[in-house]
Amino acid sequence: MSNPLISVIMPVYNIRDYLPDCMRSVLAQTYQNLDIILVDDGSTDGSGSLCDSYIDKDPRVRVCHKTNGGLSDARNYGIERALGEYITLIDPDDSVDPDYVEYLYRVLDKYGAKMSICTHRVRFDNGRVTDFAGEGDILMDTRTCLERMLYHDVIDTSAWAKLYHKSLFDKVRFPLGNIFEDIGTTYALMLQMESIAVGFESKYTYYFHNNSIVNSSFSVRKLDMLKMTDRMARDVLAAYPDLRSAVLRRRVYARLSTLNQMIDAENADAYRERILAFIRRHAGEVLRDPRAPKRDKAALLLLRRGYPAYCRSWKLYRRISKGF
Repeated sequence: MSNPLISVIMPVYNIRDYLPDCMRSVLAQTYQNLDIILVDDGSTDGSGSLCDSYIDKDPRVRVCHKTNGGLSDARNYGIERALGEYITLIDPDDSVDPDYVEYLYRVLDKYGAKMSICTHRVRFDNGRVTDFAGEGDILMDTRTCLERMLYHDVIDTSAWAKLYHKSLFDKVRFPLGNIFEDIGTTYALMLQMESIAVGFESKYTYYFHNNSIVNSSFSVRKLDMLKMTDRMARDVLAAYPDLRSAVLRRRVYARLSTLNQMIDAENADAYRERILAFIRRHAGEVLRDPRAPKRDKAALLLLRRGYPAYCRSWKLYRRISKGF
């Protein structure tokens, strides 16, 4: 196995309380040949100065300061300045296992792939952990990888927990001004290849913070999930028309997820009615899909009992599953 330079890109914005734990995990990597890029996206809480402090601690660390442009802009900024042959993206409020980079590169190198994936665990604010770990690794054809991602079957849309050959970003960038930007990017990187190396061990820890943008209460920005999902649906179907059922399931899931965000939202009636109309129009097909997750089907069946009953059930589920 060779030892190429790998760039670790971390977009930083007002994350001072979480950054030290993340950086400890990055600096402790067993794979040493790293180009660590901290992109300070106009932080106002001292995160930028904290980033600078790591320059003296490790010569592999570079810090870029820029005006605030959002997560996509910060990631793109780091990608454009990466020196490594390969790139991995880490969010600074998460952490990685000591062999995170080594594992991703070993799996990628084993199969001669341009992209590798590992699984992850989710740690909630109440301390509960959900781990998606499995065993072994395989070379998975892109169609299967996309299909499993569309069904939330271990493979996910996140930008992190993946290693990419830098050339994959020659024609792909994270969409500016959008949240749920991973949904609009990961599939496009996958479509450039015939196969992807997948390792089923969890090497990345995603911290589910109740107050994060994605997990906070509804705003119009949350509708970006629908835009990103529909873009993914269009492009995946153009390449693999036989994935229609998987694509439809993902589009319905995106509506269910957005609907859950707006349950207690005021002035969201117009959006809610359009979302409900789409779900009702396609619910039957998803319910008949043997690969659609049971949670999706339970949600669709509850909606058939009426929206108020659905709201009550969702609130109960959220309290139980997230420990609210």
